[in-house]
Amino acid sequence: MPVRPLLGTASCAALLLLGAAAAAPSATAAPSAPAEYVTVDPEGRIAADGTVTLTGTYRCTAGEAPVYVSSSVSQSEPNVKYGIGGSVAKCDGEEHRWQNSGKAADDALKAGPVKVEATLLELRASGILLLPVPHAVSHHDVTLAEG
Repeated sequence: MPVRPLLGTASCAALLLLGAAAAAPSATAAPSAPAEYVTVDPEGRIAADGTVTLTGTYRCTAGEAPVYVSSSVSQSEPNVKYGIGGSVAKCDGEEHRWQNSGKAADDALKAGPVKVEATLLELRASGILLLPVPHAVSHHDVTLAEG
């Protein structure tokens, strides 16, 4: 058996192993936090008039245009989502609190478990259009409590 092909194969294998070891994070390195995120608190509120209030935290970095925190809720029908307000985000790399309130049509939401989607969304101008550019999206199980 010729030695050259064997040495070439062994060299390639050694390089692959060294590259994988160099690319792998060290066991002592702490995982870095995501640069941008949005969370939802586990409990929201639903008022007697059907107004839903959701809260949470977010962090984002500067965008080219205004960034908003939007939220939507689904309850009995998973494919039907109700928008619950929106608020302007301050994208300075720090963590901030957000709160959105809104009312679903026809009092469709009741106290109890709901699915919430929260989004950090930038509306970037492109000619005469505004293009939505998501910065972060999250899905949470939330309980709506009366009050």
